[in-house]
Amino acid sequence: MSGFDLKGQRLVALGMLGALLFNYPVLALFNVPDTIFGLPVLYAYIFIAWAMLIALMAIATESRD
Repeated sequence: MSGFDLKGQRLVALGMLGALLFNYPVLALFNVPDTIFGLPVLYAYIFIAWAMLIALMAIATESRD
């Protein structure tokens, strides 16, 4: 079999999603002077997006054998 398997394709897609989520135009949307639970909105967004990417990578790498 040549190329990536399905797991590899999912990880590449998640890497691209991470690059999009942590790039300037998206981060600028959350750079506002408000707070969520006492945290600046930008910091809350970064933490939630980071946690979501980790959870999605864990799901993508699970073995289904």
